[in-house]
Amino acid sequence: MKLVAKLFIKGKIKVITGLAIGGSKTDVVIGGIDNNVIKDSEGVPFIPGSSLKGKMRSLLEKKKGKDRVCNCGNCNICAIFGKGAGNEDEELRVGPTRVYVRDAMLDGETKKDMEEKKGMFAELELTYTESKWENVIDRKISKADHPRQQERVPAGARFDLYLVFNILQNEDIERFGDVIVALRLLEDDYLGGNGSRGYGRIKFDDLSISIKTTEDYESDNKDREVYNGTLDRLSFSQIKQKISELIGIDGYENI
Repeated sequence: MKLVAKLFIKGKIKVITGLAIGGSKTDVVIGGIDNNVIKDSEGVPFIPGSSLKGKMRSLLEKKKGKDRVCNCGNCNICAIFGKGAGNEDEELRVGPTRVYVRDAMLDGETKKDMEEKKGMFAELELTYTESKWENVIDRKISKADHPRQQERVPAGARFDLYLVFNILQNEDIERFGDVIVALRLLEDDYLGGNGSRGYGRIKFDDLSISIKTTEDYESDNKDREVYNGTLDRLSFSQIKQKISELIGIDGYENI
């Protein structure tokens, strides 16, 4: 099993409804936020690659009827997303993890607009986030109990999407289709917490897919375009054909 090429998926993750991916609370402030979102060392919210990858995997497992995290080491999901430590023979069957999901950092334009309180972020309470009150309603007396503040990344924010997919085998070109399906499933699901209460709806915008073969790394080190457009208009049969052509028919057949 050898590396033949790398596929790159880049684009934007647009927040449609408030996004809450939890971080750690390092101090307690009376009247402050109860549930924080995760932020980088500069206090800017981001989407961890682990959160995005885990949700994609979970949705594919549900689609394929798996009741729990698959760790068989011999299916497409394990090949794409990896498996836990276990039997070495099983690991050899599936090979290395195919997809790498980078942390999605806040888009530069969004960050600037938030800091300057421009456009749709003019009324933003905090620098990069908003707070939303949540509580539990006592159904007998209609009393609100346990009020708490949830921090969220507001609707309209955009994050940078960056995925890398390694092609090691013939079957990996077909497996790449599952990554596209996972992204489509996620658009109709939610990311982060409180999805059943309206949080976490996202959309993938400005999508581009490109490829570098191992020969490209030895020459000009430039990636070549496979697709540019929207997720809903992407035809995987055309993508597969384009990838095969760029790898080279002989190389593709002999992976």
